[in-house]
Amino acid sequence: MHKRTRARARHAPERPLTAKQKRELAAIAALPDDQIDTSDIPELPPAAWKDAIRGRFYRPIKQSVSLRLDADVVDWLKKPGKGYQTRANHILRERMLHELRKLRA
Repeated sequence: MHKRTRARARHAPERPLTAKQKRELAAIAALPDDQIDTSDIPELPPAAWKDAIRGRFYRPIKQSVSLRLDADVVDWLKKPGKGYQTRANHILRERMLHELRKLRA
């Protein structure tokens, strides 16, 4: 099984934060949102978000499992061709999200 590692952002600091930087970040984190000056990064107008897709680059970590399925279910998953495990994952994810939405309602 392969371990997944996180890619390091290009802008990530090479050195650890100094004590002063940590104090400054903690002070900002403690402020209410309306007291943080964001004038140098103004919000985008609503039109800029019209084609936005939430979670577009979300890639959950895959976990290898052994699962016993009925033969006709496996045949049905394999019938369209390559990618039956991806199809099974998609079906299960859709069902999971449906169940989670029901719980929140």
